Amino acid sequence: MDILVAIILSALPLFVITLLITRSYLRRRDQCCYMLNYECYKPTDVDRQLTTDKSAMIVYRNRNLGVEEFRFLLQTMVNSGIGEKTYIPKNVLEGREASPALEDSVEELDDIMFQTLDRLFQNSGVSPQEIDVLVVNVSLLASAPSLTSRVVKRYKMREDVKTFNLSGMGCSASVVAIDLVHHLFKVYKNSFAVVVSSESFGANWYNGKERSMMLSNCLFRSGGCSMLFTNKAALRHRAILKLKHMVRTHIAASDEAYQCCMQMEDPQGLNGFNLNKRLPKVATKALVANFKVLVPKMLPYWETLRFVLVSALERRKFRLPAFFGRGAVNMKTGIEHFCLHPGGRAVIDGVGASLGLSEYDLEPTRMSLHRWGNTSAGGLWYVLGYMEAKKRLKKGDRILMVSLGAGFKCNNCVWEVVKDSGDPNVWEDCIHSYPPKILVNPFMEKYDWVNDPCLSFVRSIA
Repeated sequence: MDILVAIILSALPLFVITLLITRSYLRRRDQCCYMLNYECYKPTDVDRQLTTDKSAMIVYRNRNLGVEEFRFLLQTMVNSGIGEKTYIPKNVLEGREASPALEDSVEELDDIMFQTLDRLFQNSGVSPQEIDVLVVNVSLLASAPSLTSRVVKRYKMREDVKTFNLSGMGCSASVVAIDLVHHLFKVYKNSFAVVVSSESFGANWYNGKERSMMLSNCLFRSGGCSMLFTNKAALRHRAILKLKHMVRTHIAASDEAYQCCMQMEDPQGLNGFNLNKRLPKVATKALVANFKVLVPKMLPYWETLRFVLVSALERRKFRLPAFFGRGAVNMKTGIEHFCLHPGGRAVIDGVGASLGLSEYDLEPTRMSLHRWGNTSAGGLWYVLGYMEAKKRLKKGDRILMVSLGAGFKCNNCVWEVVKDSGDPNVWEDCIHSYPPKILVNPFMEKYDWVNDPCLSFVRSIA
C-alpha cells in the first residue's frame, strides 16, 4: 500500500503539469481567429465608373472653384496614382452631391453590404442563422436603426446574435473590427463572426474650395468588404488565413495627431474631410510606436539580436563586416508579403521606404490604388485579393497588414496563410492586365500637359 501511495504521489506533479499544459493548449486553440472567406465589393453597374470625362464634369459643377483651384485639382489627380475605372456613389454621378439625402447614404451602404454578404454566405456555405457575432464599421454614417440592424433584418439572424456598430474609426477600422472579434472569441467558443467594412462617401462629397478638404474627393472611392471568421478548430482546414499578431496604436492624446484627419466644416459652412500637411509626420510617429511593439513579436530572435548589436556598434563608430548588414530591421526575415493601406501614392511611397520594401512588395498596393482608389477601411482586402489573384500566397507565408486612420491610429496585424490560395475574386476580369508595363495617368493623356494643362482642362469642361 505504501508503494502504491508513493507511486501516486510521485506521479501527481507530472499529472498536474500535463493537465495544465493541455488546458492551456485547448484554451489557445479555442481562442484562435481563422478567416474562412472574404468578398470585396464591385458594382454591377459599369456606369458607376469614374472616367476622366465624368471626373471633369463633377469638378466643373462646383461653382466655388476658380482657375487656381482647377490647377490644384488637376495636379492632385495626376499625382494620385488612381486610374479611371474606380467607382463613386450614384448621387455624385447624378449631380446631387451638393444636397445628399439620408436615403442616398443608406442605399449606397445597402448595395455594398448586401452584395458582399450574399456572396460570402453563398460561397462559404455558412448560413446567416449560424452567425454569433456581427460587426459593421462605417465611419461617416451612424443611422438609426443601426447598419447592423439592417443586416440582421435582411438575413433573419438569430435573436442572440452579438452586434457591434463602429463609427468614426477611419481607414483602419477594418483591423479594429477584427481585433474586437478576436477578443470576443476568447469568451464565445465555437463561434462564427462576420465583419463588414466600408465607408459612406455620397453624403460626404466636398463642394467647397479649401485645398486640404478637396483632397478627399480626389482619393476616396466606393468599395468595401465582408469577411467571415471562426474559432472552431474543426474548421481550420477550411480557413485561408490565421491571425498571428495584432497591435493597435492610438495617439489622439497629441493635438497634432488628433487634428491631422478630421471631418469638419469649412469657413463657408460646407462639410468635408480635412487632410492637412501634418499627416505624413503623424503617420510616421504612429507607425514607429506600433512597430516598437509588433516587430519583436513577428521577427525571429536572431534578427532582433542582430539589429540590437549592429545598431549599438554603429553608434560607437565600429566598422562591421558586410555580412552583418546595416543597422535597420530586415522585415523580410519574418514576413513574406506586405499588405499596405492604399491611401495614396505618397502614403505608399513613405511606408514602403520606411520598411525597406521593393517595387515587387509594393505592387499589390499600388495596383489596388490604381484600380479601386482609396476605399477607406475596405482597401486592405483589395490588396489581399490582388495577391491571391496573382497566386502569390503559399501555405505558411506570413502577411503584414498596415493600416492608418483618423484619430490618429495605426493598427497592424500579421496573418499566416493556412493553405495555398488563388480563388477567383473581384480581380478576376482584369488581373491579366496588371501590372501594366507603363502606368499612364488618364489626365496626362487627356489634357495638354506640355503647354498649359489647366487651360486645356478648363476649356474641355466649360
